[in-house]
Amino acid sequence: MDIPFSNISKINNLTPKKGNLILAEPFMQDDHFGRSVILICEHNKEGSYGFILNNKLDVNLEELVPEIEVKDLSVYYGGPVHSANLFYLHQLGDLIDNSVKICDNIWTSGDFNQIIEFINMGIIDTRKIKFFLGYAGWTENQLTNEFKSNSWIALNLMDEDIFSDYKVDLWKDVLNKRGGRMKAISNFPLNPIDN
Repeated sequence: MDIPFSNISKINNLTPKKGNLILAEPFMQDDHFGRSVILICEHNKEGSYGFILNNKLDVNLEELVPEIEVKDLSVYYGGPVHSANLFYLHQLGDLIDNSVKICDNIWTSGDFNQIIEFINMGIIDTRKIKFFLGYAGWTENQLTNEFKSNSWIALNLMDEDIFSDYKVDLWKDVLNKRGGRMKAISNFPLNPIDN
C-alpha cells in the first residue's frame, strides 16, 4: 500500500496529549528523534515534555548512582533537554512519595532517595521503573506546530510495556500493532530514496 506521508494527518486524527505516545514520522533525520517513540508526560499551553522510550544508552544506573546495589539497570536517552540529569517513569505511584501521575498506572518523579532505598532492599520490582538521562521538551505551541507539519504521529497507549528493555524495534512494533495504514507506515524505509 503506497501512502504519501503528506497525507498522514488524514490517517492520524489524534493530537498530542498527556499519556499519548508520539512517534516520529518515518523519514525524520533528526539525530535526537529519528524513529523515536515518546511518552508525552505533559502537553498544555505552556509547552510539552516527554521521554524517548526506545533509545537505550551504553551505561547502567550503578555507573551514575554509586549507591545502587542492583547491577545492570538500563538507562535510556530521554531527550536533549537537561541530558545530564536523571529522570524516571514508574508504576509505583502508590509506593513512592510525591509521584506525579501521567495516566493509568504510569507516574513520573517521586522521592529519589526512597527509590534507591527500595531498589536496594528489593521492595521495588525493577521491571516497573525506567530511568532516563534528559527529556524531550517543546515550548509553547511548538509541538502543536510540529504536528501540523506532519512531523509526528500521535497514538493512544495500548498494551505496550513501556518499561521493558525492547529487543525489537519499538517504533515499528507500535505501528504494526495498530494494523492497516499504520502497519504500512512501519515498513517505510528510513531514507525515502530507498523506496
